[in-house]
Amino acid sequence: MSQTAARPAAAPGVIHRIRLHAHALSPSLQRLAEHVVTHAETVMHQTITELAGSAGVGEATITRLCHKLEFAGFHAFKIALASDVAGRDPGAPAHPGDLAGQAAQVVKQACRTLEDTGRLLDPQVLDDVASALARAPRVDLTGQGNSGLVAQLFAHRLLRIGLTATAYTDPHQSAVSISTLPRGGVVIALSSSGSTIDTVQHLRLAQSHGHYTVAITHRARSPITRHAKAVLFTSTQEDPLTDSVLDTLVSQTLVLEVLYAALLARRPEAAAMLRVTAESVVEKKY
Repeated sequence: MSQTAARPAAAPGVIHRIRLHAHALSPSLQRLAEHVVTHAETVMHQTITELAGSAGVGEATITRLCHKLEFAGFHAFKIALASDVAGRDPGAPAHPGDLAGQAAQVVKQACRTLEDTGRLLDPQVLDDVASALARAPRVDLTGQGNSGLVAQLFAHRLLRIGLTATAYTDPHQSAVSISTLPRGGVVIALSSSGSTIDTVQHLRLAQSHGHYTVAITHRARSPITRHAKAVLFTSTQEDPLTDSVLDTLVSQTLVLEVLYAALLARRPEAAAMLRVTAESVVEKKY
């Protein structure tokens, strides 16, 4: 007689664990836990820095609560909290629905993201960054995951107009490259959350070497901004449970395209370089 293996029970979420461990929490951790439960919908979108500010505690206190509740870190904590709020299994597939309607919704959301990001653009900051790029001996871009893909795209755009630019997906290679950047170099770091560890560390390394540092992020209060001479903001706020990346890609790409346009005005040789680089691959196409 065959037996079907029982499906393991899902690990309890944040709110259940808080109730389970409440008696063992110190007064400061209890206050933080109460804040999380009361403001769960907001907390699931916050960085550790933003939560520390809104809850009136130190970042170390948040880390202690995560470990006390048996989470590996704040990111794992937020994913579990988002699952609590949504009341769903993170791996549950979405219902197909009406494809035409879904397509229209995606287009509408992308347009909204572009408009919202456009309103966040600061002309003075863009001008400062473009000026730094125009005279840089080399530009390094760093980002992980989807942000890394955008970083690679922009590095290619800079190469097309004659700027030496690199973007590595391997964080070790990126760190080595930044450490060898010539004097006057520029490092652009992309992180929607502003708290991606490798990306933050790369910008901190660049700052320690005296390079011009730029952060592109959604979060004004995030670790990455502490190491940036200039910050350019995107409008996206990602749900930790979803794999939707269009808003991030659209928002970051818009910021970099506007920066690219500002840079073209400072590179009179750009038009000639675009022609030369286009001709270099003409035999690669039918």
